[in-house]
Amino acid sequence: MAYSAYVFDAYGTLFDVHAAVRRHAGAVGPDGQLLSEIWRAKQLEYSWTRTLMGSYRDFWQLTEEALDYAFRKVPTADPAQRQNLLDAYWQLDCYPEVPAVLKALKAAGGRIAILSNGSPAMLESAVRSAALDLVVDEIFSVDAVRRFKTDPQVYDLVTTAWRLYPQAVSFQSSNRWDIAGAQKFGFRTVWINRSSQPDEYRDHEPELILPSLEGMLSAM
Repeated sequence: MAYSAYVFDAYGTLFDVHAAVRRHAGAVGPDGQLLSEIWRAKQLEYSWTRTLMGSYRDFWQLTEEALDYAFRKVPTADPAQRQNLLDAYWQLDCYPEVPAVLKALKAAGGRIAILSNGSPAMLESAVRSAALDLVVDEIFSVDAVRRFKTDPQVYDLVTTAWRLYPQAVSFQSSNRWDIAGAQKFGFRTVWINRSSQPDEYRDHEPELILPSLEGMLSAM
């Protein structure tokens, strides 16, 4: 089935969140992967906690704070690489299949958007760096509502701006919790389970589970 809009989460879905540390792995040290995993986990934890508290900070601030925590947690990682890692986060690698899949969906008549916790500047930089600026029709940042996913106000950014019913939107994310929030809102959901994680949130099932975005083309 074709949908009016195909909306994608950014980090982990289109862009590889571990690419920044991998790019400087030699300089960071032997525990770079652990540093990257803690960085990502804390980045998300801070977003959920601040939404519950009603104490918003934009995603870039949380990204910096999460990296500082990760360096303290992993003393073998070289903190002198802090700025290099932050700079790299503005130009994360996109997954190999992303450009072709987005172009094919757009050619089939779908509107393409990103809906992300990222700040507008972060997202615009990532999209330009991956040469996706000509295929992405709009970037929706939670900055507009000052709350992070999975708050329903975030998903409503798309339906309000594009005057669509939720069921007209196909939403793709690699984050199972994000898929649960989008499914609860009413989107058709596709979980991109890149790392073969076990399922959860079984009361909010995705309509489709794929190992990468490539499978979307055969599911159209």
